[in-house]
Amino acid sequence: MKRLLLFAIFAHMTIQGFSQDKNVLTSLLESKPEYFGEILKNAEKYRLQIIYTQIDRDKKNRPTFTGYGFRNGTSEYFYPASTVKFPASLLALEKINNLKIKGLSKNSTMLTDAEFERHTPATRDTTSETGLPSVGHYIKKILMVSDNDAFNRLYEFVGQEPFNETLHQKGYKNARIIHRLEVGMTPEQNRRTNPVRFFDGEKLIYQQPMVVSSKNYIPDTPIKLGKGYLKDDSLVNEPFDFTAKNYFPLNEQQAILKAVLFPEAVDAQHRFNLTAEDYKFLYQYMSQYPTESTFPAYGSSQDYFPAYCKFLLYGGDKNAVINPDIRIFNKVGDAYGFLLDNAYIVDFEKGIEFMLTAVILCNHDEIFNDSQYDYEKTGFPFMKHLGQTIYDFELTRPKKVKPDLRKFKMTYDK
Repeated sequence: MKRLLLFAIFAHMTIQGFSQDKNVLTSLLESKPEYFGEILKNAEKYRLQIIYTQIDRDKKNRPTFTGYGFRNGTSEYFYPASTVKFPASLLALEKINNLKIKGLSKNSTMLTDAEFERHTPATRDTTSETGLPSVGHYIKKILMVSDNDAFNRLYEFVGQEPFNETLHQKGYKNARIIHRLEVGMTPEQNRRTNPVRFFDGEKLIYQQPMVVSSKNYIPDTPIKLGKGYLKDDSLVNEPFDFTAKNYFPLNEQQAILKAVLFPEAVDAQHRFNLTAEDYKFLYQYMSQYPTESTFPAYGSSQDYFPAYCKFLLYGGDKNAVINPDIRIFNKVGDAYGFLLDNAYIVDFEKGIEFMLTAVILCNHDEIFNDSQYDYEKTGFPFMKHLGQTIYDFELTRPKKVKPDLRKFKMTYDK
């Protein structure tokens, strides 16, 4: 009963907030002034937020969690960038499962049509084995290299209103995912999602018309950041308006990650309707390096490398030496100077596992939309050192039971 109570308390903490225990996370950061000193002194300027969650197992391999936060208890806005692609992947899989249509699966051909202004169709995907689009292949591209078009197609399949309402019903009440990425549509255009058709071979098995959100998710209180922004190559000396942009708070990001990795340890309300095959599929592509992929053939491109989209521990370094015993199950994001990583890090050889989620703003001049951000100087080194600091601490943290991590050992192909 006591253990169940602890689970219930932490499940509530996962959604609502985390301990602000200075003796663990903050002390670790303060112990490395050469890496974190300047950032900690100006944490508000960097809009820094971190969540570190320790995982301990009992003799039956059941996990318990202890979470520590740094500034994550604030309602401070940050742009979530590509981290919104993770729930899009989950909701697309869940929608397929909920439809319960014979022959419909994540591998079914998915054709996207165009009906409203700025809509674009998608009827081919030359990176897939079949040459055709599918939910499964879109998710692969999202999880391995954070493909923007793939997210947009899943956003269109799920629909703006179901996307948000489903997350809210699951307890992720502050998430606000209201626009496609990179294409620059208006709020009205983003409320309308494309018609889609699914095929089993040449047989049409499901079609969905254009869907229009009946709700307005844009907040009444303006969200404006910085000193200025670039518009049509001209500097506007006013704060940049994020009011109609996506929002995905850090505690909900890690809570969703936890619900996917440890569904047995969270309340049923917070889970997604996924099959055992879905979970294995997600675990594979969350942790697979682009260079291990055949479809898409990322390994043949100089743009991709093993540490691509692995910010924590490796800093997304093209020349990083990859530890073969470690896998990182994660989703990153970077846009408007915000750099994020939401990760579960595992060392199979040493029996280490922990969750680490962080966001930092890398925009020293406070000018947005100019593509002049401090990712290389500030963001990537911070993420690398943060991941290494927590990993090194986990190496020394005593555990009564060595975890059985076979569930997360994947075979990497295609």
